[in-house]
Amino acid sequence: QKQLVESGGGLVQAGGSLRLSCTASGSIFSGNAMGWYRQAPGKQRELVATITSTGSANYADSVKGRFTISRDNAKNTVYLQMNSLKPEDTAVYSCVGYVLDSAYWGQGTQVTVSS
Repeated sequence: QKQLVESGGGLVQAGGSLRLSCTASGSIFSGNAMGWYRQAPGKQRELVATITSTGSANYADSVKGRFTISRDNAKNTVYLQMNSLKPEDTAVYSCVGYVLDSAYWGQGTQVTVSS
């Protein structure tokens, strides 16, 4: 069964930090790229960060220098460390796993940054 489960969202003040976790089934995680997207109310979903199976990461310009994506292959888990959070980072954050031509999504976790 292919599934992803996110955790770690919540309410934080501007300037604070949160770490999101996404644990995926092995059929999604092993040897595949993973990523995080976010969608704010009234806005399109946007890519936040991706990481390849070998650990190479890419980031949206809006989060470079503040967010870090990482993966623990032993735990089938990908993380998103978010520092210096801003109110505009408020969104539902979803984890995605890429398997061949398919993408598998988690249910999403809410991140709210208060000013």
